[in-house]
Amino acid sequence: MPSLNDLVRQHSSLDGADLEWLHLLVSEWQLLSDLSFADLVLWIPTRDDTRFVSVAQMRPNTGPTSYQDDMVGHLVPRGRRPMLDAALDEGRIVREGDPEWREEVPVRVESIPVRREGRVLGVIARNTNLLTVRTPSRLELTYLQSASDLAQMIAAGSFPFPGQQVDMDAAPRVGDGLIRLDADGYVQYASPNALSAYHRLGLAADLVGHHLGTTSAELAPSRGPVDEALSKVASGWAPREFEIEGDEGVIQLRAIPLKPKGPRIGSLVLLRDVTELRRRERELITKDATIREIHHRVKNNLQTVAALLRLQSRRMDSAQGREALNEAVRRVGSIAIVHETLSQNLDERVEFDDIADRVLAMVAEIAPGKVTGRRTGRFGILDAEVATPLSMVLTEILQNALEHGYGPGEQGTVEVSAVRSAPVPATESPGGRSPARLLVTVQDDGVGLPEGFDPHSAGNLGLQIVRTLVEGELGGSFDMVNAPGRGTQVILDIPVPATK
Repeated sequence: MPSLNDLVRQHSSLDGADLEWLHLLVSEWQLLSDLSFADLVLWIPTRDDTRFVSVAQMRPNTGPTSYQDDMVGHLVPRGRRPMLDAALDEGRIVREGDPEWREEVPVRVESIPVRREGRVLGVIARNTNLLTVRTPSRLELTYLQSASDLAQMIAAGSFPFPGQQVDMDAAPRVGDGLIRLDADGYVQYASPNALSAYHRLGLAADLVGHHLGTTSAELAPSRGPVDEALSKVASGWAPREFEIEGDEGVIQLRAIPLKPKGPRIGSLVLLRDVTELRRRERELITKDATIREIHHRVKNNLQTVAALLRLQSRRMDSAQGREALNEAVRRVGSIAIVHETLSQNLDERVEFDDIADRVLAMVAEIAPGKVTGRRTGRFGILDAEVATPLSMVLTEILQNALEHGYGPGEQGTVEVSAVRSAPVPATESPGGRSPARLLVTVQDDGVGLPEGFDPHSAGNLGLQIVRTLVEGELGGSFDMVNAPGRGTQVILDIPVPATK
């Protein structure tokens, strides 16, 4: 289905500011659709003014639809729908005419001009399915009156509110709770859901006849200047979103001033009980903080272990023993680096490039000034269960290169390169969707491998650790060959989850 941008640019002469206004309208018009119990279709005139093109459509959550099919992209010649012509040419809401019959369903059609800075950009066709019409309740009458006020504001160019982009996924909806205020902020009507939400805050009486701002401020536990601001905002004097948190609950509110003929005649307040949502958010925040604190403490404990091993190595007379302890220090240090990074994140994912650089620097301390380390390419973001063993693998490979790749007095360079491939779609892979892969190459310019060396059977502890972690924990493959020209090349091929 073509987008609003595509249709407007392809068929009309509206400029960028006009297009932004239409986007703002479409982000808000679920409200009008629900209050009207009606489908909305936005029509704009084509560049040559001989046709209308439908660029957006909305169905109500409060009633049956009058359109079973998608209307976006349809073209209608001028003259075929006189109500669209009249609304566009005369700039007024058009309600004349008998109901239309669509698939044995009577539909009332109205046309609302969309105005911006004195110009009519297009027309909203409001289509109401009359099959289930019954004697309206007080709630439905309030809905319809509010919808009429909003329609007049759209026709006058005063709705939507400029600069008030609303996240409709997070904002309260009509069915969540609705309060209608008069011009002084007193409640004229409160829906059952709205009344229940205020009862959750501790209200014992009815809302009707009470000043919403004053009542809301009294229910909030805070006092002082906050009360005055809350009282003013809850009175609906300006378009605002805010929350009231009482001892027993939290209510999210959205105030919409109603100005169908210029001056404000009252306000519409949509509200939703978000007590459980905020409770879960606080639990998640607490959980995230706890996890980060655990990683921080693990990092501190590992550093303590490394310090104790380092202290023990200094007291040993055996050079071989000291070197074994120093290798253990580096292994513990590589894990500590990962936990330090995790302690600074909100999720269990890390940017591994920084970890690789720090591992390079740590291992290079084995022979200061002897070997230069550098990284090319990007590892990207990795899950913790991949990052921890990979950091140990990288430590072992680098440590092995520096210890065995260069003779006394030799200098050289060790390069770590990373290439991350995208996952192969299921349509292109015989066995279904294949995961993304990370190809890591560590190459030195040292003496190379001895004759007949087999990395898969070598008894070296470091290589045993590498084989176990790469093949067992990471599910990848490991190889070690002589590099072209001089030196050794270690190749890791590891499957990794695709980044979100």
